[in-house]
Amino acid sequence: MCSPRDSGLSLAAVRMMTRSRSGGPGAAPRRGGEEAAPLQRREAAAEGKKSPSLAKHQRKTQKLKVAYEAPGHEKGESHKALEALGWEPRDWRQQLENIRTMRSGKDAPVDWLGVEHCHDPSAPPKVQRYQVLLSLMLSSQTKDQVTAGAMQRLRARGLTVDSILQTDDATLGSLIYPVGFWRSKVKYIKQTSAILQQRYGGDIPASVAELVALPGVGPKMAHLAMAVAWGIVSGIAVDTHVHRIANRLRWTRTMTTSPEKTRAALEEWLPRELWGEINGLLVGFGQQTCLPVRPRCGACLNRSLCPAARSPEPLTPAPAP
Repeated sequence: MCSPRDSGLSLAAVRMMTRSRSGGPGAAPRRGGEEAAPLQRREAAAEGKKSPSLAKHQRKTQKLKVAYEAPGHEKGESHKALEALGWEPRDWRQQLENIRTMRSGKDAPVDWLGVEHCHDPSAPPKVQRYQVLLSLMLSSQTKDQVTAGAMQRLRARGLTVDSILQTDDATLGSLIYPVGFWRSKVKYIKQTSAILQQRYGGDIPASVAELVALPGVGPKMAHLAMAVAWGIVSGIAVDTHVHRIANRLRWTRTMTTSPEKTRAALEEWLPRELWGEINGLLVGFGQQTCLPVRPRCGACLNRSLCPAARSPEPLTPAPAP
């Protein structure tokens, strides 16, 4: 600390400044000659006459909140919110690697009869894209083997937008039978083909929003069409297999009740570079090992990591007596 001599101030000047600041002798009078000490005593007396409610209010307002603290900071809610942003399932990386190992043979029906294999690779690109979309529309609630058979019959007659529009409903129905809901699909295929001819020159749209607006086209089909037909990964394609397995592995924060809710839950945490892989990987896994009923947990590399394998009763109903 500097001394008066070091600062260039005289000792007398320092004393004068000290008296002035403390209200001692030599300080200027306040408000008609009243000194500071009587004024402070009156303020203190007045402070004691304030109502209890006012005093209580002042005590409550003494605690100041920092401006950058989020609401609920004292309760740890903001900390929990930050943790939620980084949530990911336990052991998911090891589970995924185990599934890749089990699927390394690429010998599930989806691997040789899936949508990637149903179109004519020698057809013009626009026709190939249309055939991809058509195979997706047929695949709903239908096994890959049945979908592939229907596509073979359609392609044998020349599968284009024009050829479908020139085919009567009865003939189209006989060609796609026995795909699931084949009567409804005849109607949807005709309506969608007419829209594609009128609005897109016989091609298919290149956005999820436009694809799902077509009759008979759902979100899973739209995301797969974007990936296969246009080479764009727009989202995770979730069918019944992906929906079932994601819930069994607890890859969703809570149990989801529909494929679309599962898609949203997966896209919250799964790295985007894995979105294009996950559908084919889990579909084949669901076709061979993680079956809808009586999953083959004994042959699964994830049996020690899967919550469903540890408590299979709710997911594997017992046979009826």
